[in-house]
Amino acid sequence: MPETVIYIDPYQLKTTEKADIILITHSHYDHLSLDDIAMIKDEKTTFIAPKDAADKIEARFKTKVTILEPGQKTNIGNINIEAVAAYNPDKQYHPKANKWVGYIFTINGVKIYHAGDTGRIPEMKNITCDIALLPLGQTYTMTTVEDAVLSAGDVHAKIAIPIHYGLYEGKAEDAVTFKNSLSGKVEVVIKQKE
Repeated sequence: MPETVIYIDPYQLKTTEKADIILITHSHYDHLSLDDIAMIKDEKTTFIAPKDAADKIEARFKTKVTILEPGQKTNIGNINIEAVAAYNPDKQYHPKANKWVGYIFTINGVKIYHAGDTGRIPEMKNITCDIALLPLGQTYTMTTVEDAVLSAGDVHAKIAIPIHYGLYEGKAEDAVTFKNSLSGKVEVVIKQKE
């Protein structure tokens, strides 16, 4: 069975491997980069996005986008994809009313949660996953690294991967703090920036 290539919010890509699926969490330019999408899409690529992002993709590429709001699901082949809430409970950058999303996708029985740009929100307690990708930003996403640590527990992650730090907000040391705080509870994998 061939591998499925999935991109989530492709931005400043160093690769041009063609995408089978592109998931967009929201329409901010560092999450919806139409120029990056142009490098990896082809006629077989499936797009999933919230409405405001879907409108921009459809206008640029003249292609159909599956629109998902929090709580909605779809299947692509044997991959189950669910959109979940992603918002700031205490900041104005990502309002809940925008219906922007994170995603839970299940591949071969493994549940992967990509939180999107979110703070620690009550909806996380309804999520159970094997792998959680959680933002450490502290300006636009979580308020503190501790919020991300607590979020890993909220979603019962076995493995946590810190994301959304080191470019516009947060720093590399935050990932180390995150890992140390979860030591003995959750395995943390710090991906090297390419």
